[in-house]
Amino acid sequence: MEHKVTFIPGDGVGLEIAEATRRVLEATGVNFQWEDVIIGSDAYKKFGSVLPENALESIKRNKVAIKGPVTTPIGSGFRSVNVALRKKLDLYVCLRPCKNYPGIQTPYHGIDIVVVRENTEDLYAGIEFDLGAEDTKELRQLVLRTTGDNIREDSAISLKTISYSASRRIVEFAFDYARRNERKKVTAIHKSNILKFSDGLFLKTAREVAEENKDIEFSDMLLDATCMQLAKRPLQFDVMVLPNFYGDVVSDLCAGLVGGLGVAPGANIGESIAVFEPTHGSAPKYAGKNKVNPMAMMLSGVMMLRYIGENESADRMENAISTVTGEGKDVTFDLKPDRNDATAVGTSQFADAVIKVMNK
Repeated sequence: MEHKVTFIPGDGVGLEIAEATRRVLEATGVNFQWEDVIIGSDAYKKFGSVLPENALESIKRNKVAIKGPVTTPIGSGFRSVNVALRKKLDLYVCLRPCKNYPGIQTPYHGIDIVVVRENTEDLYAGIEFDLGAEDTKELRQLVLRTTGDNIREDSAISLKTISYSASRRIVEFAFDYARRNERKKVTAIHKSNILKFSDGLFLKTAREVAEENKDIEFSDMLLDATCMQLAKRPLQFDVMVLPNFYGDVVSDLCAGLVGGLGVAPGANIGESIAVFEPTHGSAPKYAGKNKVNPMAMMLSGVMMLRYIGENESADRMENAISTVTGEGKDVTFDLKPDRNDATAVGTSQFADAVIKVMNK
């Protein structure tokens, strides 16, 4: 079966890790028809837009995309290309697996956590009011009139919005994911003891969905307690579901438990479209040096293979990556116990090693 996939290399180190990942994906034997498009700083230079219409149309048409990290150019009119892409395509799920792999130096072993982050609202909706602006003054007056609370005159304001509909669909996704992947537990993370209306609604909705999915164990935990428990006893967590802002913070925390963003894959998923990408940035200072670890993007490719139903190939690719990191020989500098180890290989050579293991 042929799979049509939109391929977005990104910029900075994205160009190198994307090509390394494409080579490994093709080495699985899965038949891909790639449609290459660009977004980010390179697209801005070429088309005058960080999100050109041809790129969006390609993703909508193919339904599946894999993308490298991108840079958001200053003055482009966008706070974040990634956030804008998620909004345009209603990719309401940010899926972040965090798992220990052999050879990766971490203080913990046996971690296998999946973070399910709501992707469309909360503080990251970007509804903000600047210091001294007229609409900020109006909002302050509204708050004073309706609540009696006096927001300081020298304030900037960001609105946190949590809806029932967005909360319900992200928690439903978490339970569905847990069931499909034979996971045992979903934990909803919140701060409803303080944010009684917004986080209170998220928690109430999560509990409602949990009542409809009693075959999966459910619990909830306050955000601050969660951070402490992740540092103390991370193996208690399985699938975690969170509002947008908390999800961003906690997913990076979980990545740190298993080796950092360099080994952390990700996906942004909607009703019918999915975009797979590493969670780290474009690191332009390393661009063109054949130095950066491609593991996060390769593991994002593994996630993509599972999404399109190529489970056997996904397992072979993940096992090959695991074998290479476990041997510790053909790995990039950041995966060596000593980052100055002269035997560290480059991005391309890491891919060669993974392909060699798959071909055995």
